[in-house]
Amino acid sequence: MKILFASAEAYPLAKVGGLGDVGGSLPKALRALGHDVRIVLPKYGMVRDVKEDLGPFDVTIGGGPQPAALRTSSIDGVPVYLIDKPDLYDRPKVYEYEDDGERFGFFCKAILDLLPAAGFWPDVIHSNDWHSALAPAFLKTLYAGDPRYRRIKTVLTIHNLQHQGLFGPGLFDWTGLPSDAWSPEGVEFYGQLNFMKAGIVYADLVSTVSPTYAREIQTEEYGGKLDGLLRSRATKLSGILNGIDYDVWNPGKDKYIAQKYTKTTVERKAKNKAALQAEAGLPRDSKAPLLGMVSRITEQKGLDILISALPKMLERGAHVVVLGAGEAKYEAPLAELTKRGKNFMAYLKYDEALAHRIYAGSDFFLMPSRFEPCGLGQMISLRYGTVPIVRATGGLSDTVLDVNEDPKRGNGFVFRDYSPESLLDATRRAMEFLRGKRGWKGLQQKAMAADYSWRASAEQYVRWYKRALNS
Repeated sequence: MKILFASAEAYPLAKVGGLGDVGGSLPKALRALGHDVRIVLPKYGMVRDVKEDLGPFDVTIGGGPQPAALRTSSIDGVPVYLIDKPDLYDRPKVYEYEDDGERFGFFCKAILDLLPAAGFWPDVIHSNDWHSALAPAFLKTLYAGDPRYRRIKTVLTIHNLQHQGLFGPGLFDWTGLPSDAWSPEGVEFYGQLNFMKAGIVYADLVSTVSPTYAREIQTEEYGGKLDGLLRSRATKLSGILNGIDYDVWNPGKDKYIAQKYTKTTVERKAKNKAALQAEAGLPRDSKAPLLGMVSRITEQKGLDILISALPKMLERGAHVVVLGAGEAKYEAPLAELTKRGKNFMAYLKYDEALAHRIYAGSDFFLMPSRFEPCGLGQMISLRYGTVPIVRATGGLSDTVLDVNEDPKRGNGFVFRDYSPESLLDATRRAMEFLRGKRGWKGLQQKAMAADYSWRASAEQYVRWYKRALNS
């Protein structure tokens, strides 16, 4: 099949979060299965690796043709089309601009208008999250009369329904979508244009990044006011678990860590723990349970209950290292605890190399998420033999089984109630298991034996694309 993978992020060219990891990894896995997959991405200011200039092309939006240029790059052999529009994209960040509606509205239209210039006519356009979700709406309306476009099918993957791309009605007029699309059965959402809703309505098929999240978003609690729409489209909705790039996340070859190790040499992992304790200024104590966290510092990631639980956690003898950045109201208490606590260190930044060292050096990995569409952190921690402590939600439920509930298959520690008390109970059970020593090495090896590489996920996506083509 010929697949055009549309994403606002694709590592290593542009990455803000997990979408960037997926954007860089899934196309590579699809290509390994023999498919002609290509990525399309805005050319942001940080994208410097440009290989070829395919020349100018027009994007018809905002009342007429707007000039852009089509350039190319590649990620591990996967071709990348870069939409070069300096006034919209030549900026230091990917998101968080007042004109993001215009920036990604233009991107969605350019995905379709670049096809003649590229000479590439895909069987499937795979949109990801709201930033590219308007493309199916454009395709099904403005291009319905063009046989070249009419045969193209579309798939939308929802990575996080919390972010939907909501903008005023003026932006709808600017897009040039037909007036009948402005309805509750179209792109209109309580008087606003909703990019994500447009994708759900107009895409041939919709997926989420885990089976549990596909069920959760059909409920009022997780549905972001789109739960009714999603229930009505349940027959075209499925959950496909994300994977991780085993070339990037491999403790046997990781250049960032102090000591490489494998499942059969997991005892060497102890050197990474000692190195991380030294780097973070923690007491060098091999027996102290070391809990790591690499995350955005936001409520979604459970920072409110974590901050409440941390004093008791440290009192019980835990060492804790946190890496990430986000909301000031959560960063401030973490910074204060770093100043006061000898067994705690928070690095309030993003640091790829340090993230690797935390995954390799920790005994346990914390993911107390309020909700988690898929989660990559728990998959990476399993790969590194770092036992996850997670809340049972979304993809965490699909990947982590509690050791106490299922000693044979369990690979982590799970709690259900979203509360500091439940988190503390899970960490208590985890630390008691480590201190008891019995079964600890076996648990680490069981974690490392899990296969969350992209191949299985890519095969499921191929089946999903084939279903779209037959729809």
